[in-house]
Parts: sequence; C-alpha cells; structure tokens
Amino acid sequence: MRFAVLGPVRVWRGRDPLSSGSPQQRALLAALLLHDGRTATANELIDGIWGDDPPQQALASLRTYASRLHKALGPDVLVSDGGKYALRVPADSLDLDLARQLATEAERARGDGDLLQARGLLNKALGLWDGEALASVPGPYAENQRARLEEWRLQLTETRLDLDLESGLHADAVSELTALTATHPLRERLRELLMVALYRSGRQAEALAVYADTRRLLAEELGVDPRPELAQLQQRILRADEELARPADGPAPPYAAAAPAQLPARVTDFTGHQDDLREVTEHLGRADGSVMTIASLGGLGGIGKTTLAVEAAHAVRAHFPDGQLYVDLQGAGPRAAAAETVLGSFLRALGTADSAIPDTLDERAALYRSSLEGRRVLVLLDNARDAAQVRPLLPGTAGCAALVTSRVRMVDLAGARLMDLDVMSPEEALQLFTRIVGEERVSAEREAALDVVAMCGFLPLAIRIAASRQAARRTWTVSVLAAKLADERRRLDELQAGDLAVKATFELGYGQLEPAQARAFRLLGLADGPDISLAAACALLNLEPQVAEDLLEELVGTSFLESAAPGRYRYHDLVRLYARACAERDEQPPVERELALSRLLDFYLATAAEVYALEHPGDRLVDHLEATAHGGLIFGGRPTAIDWLYSEAAGLLASVRQSAGPSLRRAVDTLWVTQDLADSGAASGQYEAAATALWEEAARRGDPRAEGRAALVVARTWMNAGRFEQADDAAARALLMAESCGDALTACWSQNSQGTMALYRNHHEQAERHLTAALAGFRAVDDRPGEASALCNLSRVRLAVGEVSSALTLVEQGMAVYDGLGMSLRGANARYALGLALTAAQRFDEAIAAFREALLRFTDSRQRLWEGMTLFRIAEAELAAHRPAPALDLAERALAVLGGIGGDWRRGNVLTVLGRALQAVGQVDRARACWQEALDIFEELGSPEARQVRELVEGRASAPVPNTA
Repeated sequence: MRFAVLGPVRVWRGRDPLSSGSPQQRALLAALLLHDGRTATANELIDGIWGDDPPQQALASLRTYASRLHKALGPDVLVSDGGKYALRVPADSLDLDLARQLATEAERARGDGDLLQARGLLNKALGLWDGEALASVPGPYAENQRARLEEWRLQLTETRLDLDLESGLHADAVSELTALTATHPLRERLRELLMVALYRSGRQAEALAVYADTRRLLAEELGVDPRPELAQLQQRILRADEELARPADGPAPPYAAAAPAQLPARVTDFTGHQDDLREVTEHLGRADGSVMTIASLGGLGGIGKTTLAVEAAHAVRAHFPDGQLYVDLQGAGPRAAAAETVLGSFLRALGTADSAIPDTLDERAALYRSSLEGRRVLVLLDNARDAAQVRPLLPGTAGCAALVTSRVRMVDLAGARLMDLDVMSPEEALQLFTRIVGEERVSAEREAALDVVAMCGFLPLAIRIAASRQAARRTWTVSVLAAKLADERRRLDELQAGDLAVKATFELGYGQLEPAQARAFRLLGLADGPDISLAAACALLNLEPQVAEDLLEELVGTSFLESAAPGRYRYHDLVRLYARACAERDEQPPVERELALSRLLDFYLATAAEVYALEHPGDRLVDHLEATAHGGLIFGGRPTAIDWLYSEAAGLLASVRQSAGPSLRRAVDTLWVTQDLADSGAASGQYEAAATALWEEAARRGDPRAEGRAALVVARTWMNAGRFEQADDAAARALLMAESCGDALTACWSQNSQGTMALYRNHHEQAERHLTAALAGFRAVDDRPGEASALCNLSRVRLAVGEVSSALTLVEQGMAVYDGLGMSLRGANARYALGLALTAAQRFDEAIAAFREALLRFTDSRQRLWEGMTLFRIAEAELAAHRPAPALDLAERALAVLGGIGGDWRRGNVLTVLGRALQAVGQVDRARACWQEALDIFEELGSPEARQVRELVEGRASAPVPNTA
C-alpha cells in the first residue's frame, strides 16, 4: 500500500486508488500517518479533528471512521487497543517519509561536494508535493501540520535554489525566485538568494532594488531592519565583489611528491590535468599482491601525455618500492624502439648480467617477467607506437603496474584503463604561461596573454614554446607575441623554440599515415566549421559512408582527429592549420581543394532545402534556389530534419562564409533557406557575419541577384536584433536589386520586410503601402505562404491604428492559408498575431489560448526568439486582465529566454512589462530599476517608447505602454 499527505490525502493498493472517505475520516487517516507509527489516544484525535468544540457524538463518529479505515486498509494496518489507535505501515510507503529520505541523501551528497546529485535528490523530494499538503483536510491538527510541511517545503526549495546558484544556474533561478518573493514577501532568505541570482546575471541595479524593497517592506509591516546578512550582501554588491560574482571553487586535491628513480625528472611548472592525474594515480595505486594494473594515456602530440605520466609515476612511487623503469619507445618516429632492445635494458636495470640475457624476444620477455616475481615495480612506457610493441614489455606479476603513453588509442591492449587527454582549460593555460613568463609581465597584459594561449589552442606544448620565446626576449611585450601568432599562415612557424616545435611534432604523425588517410586528413582540414558530421565528410571527400567512416575512425585512432560524439569529428585548431598547410603543399592538382569545398556546400544547400520543404510545406522558395551538382540527405520526418539543421548550424554557416568565390549564389541561397536559424536566435552572430560578408562580396562583384538575396537575409537578421533602421535600408537595397534582375520572389519578401520594419518604427502608412504591394506580388507569383505572411503583418498595422475588427479579419485569413497548407511554424506566427488582436479586443482568455498554442509550435520548431516574445505577450495579456502574479513569472521567463538574442529593443519592452508586474505586487523599487534600464535602452536606440517609459520612471504614467509591433 502507498499513502500520500503531500497534497490531497490518498491511498493506493498497488496501482488501484482506495477511497479515503469523508473529510473527517481523511483527517483521522492523516493524523495517524503523521504520528509515524506511534499511538494516539481518542481524545488527542478528537481535539485534532474538531478542536475545542467537538460534536456530542464525536467519540462515536471517531470509532465509525476508524472502523471504516480498518475495513478499507486491512486488519494489520490500522490497530486499536483500549481507545488508542495507530497505523502500522512500512517507512517507504508514505510520500513524506520518502521526501525526508531524499532530503537526507541530498544533504550527504552536498557535504561530499556532489552538487549535481544533491540538486537532483532535492528536486525529486520537492516533486513529491502535489499542491498544498493535507489539501482540504479539516481540523486544527491538520492546519498545524500543513503550516509545518509548507515551511519545510520552502526550506527545501531554498536549499535547492542555493545549490542552483552554487552550480552557476543563476539565470534560471531568477524567474522562480521572483515568483517566490512575490508570494512570500517577508521571507528574507528568498530575497537574499534573489539578490545573488540577479547580481550574477549582470542585473546589479535590480539586485540593489530588491534590498530597497525588502527594507521598506520590513519597516512598514514589522517595524524592523533587514537581518545583517542581507545588509552585508548589499554592501558586497555595491562593491562589485568579484568573489560574489561566481560560485565558489572547491580546493584542488593534494598529491604526494617523491624523488625519482629511473623516471625522468618531473616538470617543475606542471599545470592542469588534475582530474586526469587523480584518475591515473588512483588506478595505479590499486596494484597490490593480487592485482597488476595497466593505464594507457592517449592523445594528440603535444597534449602533455609524457608530462602527466611522469608526474603520476612520481606521485605513486611509494607504492612501488622495488623500482620504477622508464623507456621512450619512440613510436611517433620512423624507427620505433625494438621490444627486445628495451627488454635487454630493463633486465640490466633489474640486476641481470649481460651474459645471462637471452637473444630472442620471447626468451627475454619470459626472463623479464620472472625477474619481477615477488617485486612491486612500476614500468613507464612512453611514446608507444601500438599495442603490439607494448605487450612484451608488460609485467606479468601481481603488485606491478604499467603506465603507457601513445598517440594511438590502445583499444586492443587487454585489461588497460584507457584515458584520452584533452587540452587545458583557459585558466590552466594562462597559469602555465604565467609560470614560465613571470607574474609581473603577464598581469600587465592579461588580455594579450589570454589571446596567446587561445591561439595556441590551449595545447600544452604550444603554450610552453610560446612562453619560452616570450621569457627569452625581455624587450618583447606579450602583445608583440600575440601579434606574431595572429597570422594563421605563420602561426605554426612561430611556435618553435630550440628543439621544440609544434609542426615537427605533427610531421612525425603525418609521415606515418597511409595515402588514403593522408588525403582525408588534408581535405577535412579545409572545412571551417568547429566539427563535421560523417555525412558532410562523405560529401567533402566524395566517398561512400562506410569508406569515409573507416578512414575517419583510423584518424581518430592516431589522435589527429577527435570524435566528440558518434558520427561527429573535429580537429584541434593547430592540427587544422597543419592539415591545411599539407593540403596546399601536397594536394594535387590544386583544384581538388575547391572541388571538395564545392561538394560540401552542395550537401548543405540540398539538405537545407529538404529541411525547409518539410518545415514549410507549400512554400515556393525551394523552387527558386540555385541548382546543386551533388545531393543531400533525405529525412523520414520533420523532427529529424529540424534536429539536423540545428546540430549542423555551425558547420553549415562556416561553409557558407568560406564559399564567397565561384559558389557565391549557392552560398547566399543556403543562408536564405536556413532563415529559421536567424529567426530562432540560434548562432545569430555567426549567421549575421556570414550574411554581411556575402552581401559585401556580391556588391563587389556586381551580381544583383546574389546581392538582392544577401541584402534580404541581412535585413531579416538585423530586424531580429532590433536594428530596424539598418534593416530597412538593407531591405530597400534588396528590393532595388531584385527589380533590376527580375527576381520576383526576392522583391515580394523585400516589400514584406520593409512593411514590417515600418510597423516597428510606428510608420503606419508606409507599412500599409509596402505590405499591400507585397500582398499583390505574392498573389501574382502564386506564393500562398507569402500571401499569408503579408496578411498577418497587415493585421498588425491595422491593429496599431485601432482597427481591431479589420485586424482580426486579416489575421484569420492568413491563419486559414497556413493551416490549409499544413504549415505548423508559420501557423504559430499567425496565432501570435491573432493573440495580439484578441488582446486589443480585450478578449484576454482567448488571446492567451492563441499565444499558448503559438508557444507550443515555436518550442517544437526551436524558435527561441519567438518563444521568448510569446511569453512576453502572454505576460502582457495577463497584466491587462489584472492578473499580475502569472504576468510576473512569464515576464521573467521571457527575459531569461531572450538573454543574448532578440536585441536590446525587445529586452526593453520585456523590462517595461516586468516592471509593471512588479509594481502590481508591491515591489516598487525593483520595478523602477527595470524601467530605468528599459529607458536607457530606448534612449540609446532613439525609440519612441522612451517617452512613455520615462513617465513610468518619474511616476507620471498609469496606463500600459501600447506596443503592437
């Protein structure tokens, strides 16, 4: 059986719910459940159920309720003896007991430093609540317990929010804390957490305003000042305390140091890889009288495998008192060390006379293992070529351990713990650079030093070389070194100091590749994206999937290529530069490089067109794109297609950006057909950079078709960013170019964009003129989705001039077109416009329903920008309907979603509505802080909203700021 009190009092047997009876019977059941198995007297229960004025037949009623529960629950569950009652139920059958258990485990996990597990456990505990505890249960006992449980729930919530802030989730916590402080305005701990969350979200003025609201409210309601902790927090925010701005970092674990034996000397400035070091030392430390351990470190040349291995070997030296053996197997070079030679040197180190060392490999390996019998020895095998070279050198005796480094991932080395090393974090890289160059020189040019380690790709070898060059040249500033490394074509040549050279390290590995592997290595390096999918690599290499996958996995095995996820591959930045240098030197004829990039762009354009057709059925754009010589992917359904678009966004846009040569028109069309990326806010910076670069190139070439389409794409990106005047200029240029070359579809969409921009700038007559022309143009070319878009935009113009009825008619016409074509995403745009019209008609519940349907569709299509804007519109409607509490939550959520996308203009509008909601719940100072930030935005942009928001800041406005754009 299962019982619940964290909500309505309920009972289940298995999955079947049981009746808990009348309210008083539920009160009896709740009281007995909350006694935790202890007995309760009849008088206690009567007082708890009826209080000071029980009915005359209270005892008889109590016995009746007990009898019914006895029958429903079974004779072994409810027991009574001499007027006393008790429930005998297992501890894990009551939701409250489970919540307590989860809270205890969360506290333990937090104490152990596992914040993720602690947060998960607390979320599970809080998830057990199903509304108000003991809901609708009468009586003073239930009332007291309800208050106690609600207080505990709040404490758990505060603890979980505190963990959110420790984990860096401050932006996500703001919305929840805002709602909680509105519901519990006198709870100072919630206010404290909200101040920290706002401060870490870059909203310092709001954080200080929360303190002002709290101080005023406490003075008015209780006649007291905020507690000292809150006042101290205010002072830290005023000082812009850097420690407060980030979650506390835990201390690094200590590691024992020891003098070397046959091991190379430790690097005195060893930095980073602390987690990897701990994993290696812990694994090697498990070697005892019954176990022999092997660890294998893999990774790119220069990643720091040898340095880490030597550090780890010294750290565990005490575990191996009988000796430590070391050899450089030279596996990355043309002549790897022979195993029999290495075994000879090992046997001599273990005390075997030269005359006793056998001649053959097998005999030496057998004697080596015999010599280790009963000893505890660590063997460090550095720079191994492959597992075959390593196997004869492994000790076969329990208590020994082997540590192997190699550029090859040794999946065929039985029993080994395989570890792949990654590059340093930016902090670790800067620390290493500083240790070599000196604190004084680096602190004076910290930003330049960060640029240097970034241009080194955070690769330890490259950082060490760059830092050594800097340290050796006292007259150089760090900025001089940064300038030298900024030239990508010269960077690898600059990363050379003495006998250390990044290029030479890579050359060793490249020289060992088979011809097909070397070709794949070179051509893959040409693509600009951060990574590449297997399908895109097939197009680039012009190979069948299985052949391409085999080659790529072989390159992963050599550590030249990384596989961050199944079917996705990437280069380290310096390896990419080296691969490109190899392509320029070795790829013959040179036209092969251009053909490879052309095939890649064809793949992206053809596949993106397939995605667009699935997301926008009936849209004519796919019929007006440049032809491709190579095909793309075919998807089984819309969800898979959308997944592809967003997972490939970075690589696709990088390919577009580098295809401004003979592939210019295809590159522009690829941007146009992926416009949903721009609308969503995903990769907005990269999208805009690609669009503006193509526009400039098209103008330079004098290609009106490419220029018109590129200008149209740029206009859309600038409109999404709130840069309306610039967007209008771009759309006007697009129209001019389209008309000059007869590109009718581009002309229609240019008019549509100009109309939208005029609407945003309150130029309503101009908006009507452009949108009417767009509507006629779309109808002339039989573009039904374009027609629907113009109708919906026209509806918003009519709405802006007060013609609500006309606006409703137009948007319903547009929505009917979209729905008839089965266009879910564009149907969301129509419902968004419908919600605006219904809000203006004061049909608030209908408006919210339309907005919520739009929100579901935007979310399904990953349109983050329009998710945020729709949340903002629902907040407006809730506020207009005099429901400030949900409006407050929705506005905060909108602000969180729109962080970094949508531009300052949209942020200003959301802040304005957030301020009104805060004002409505009594948080006046914070409301004014929001309005002040909105006013600063609108004045900077020269927006007409500035005047109305200024009136709010000055306390002269009481009506909502109108906004239909």
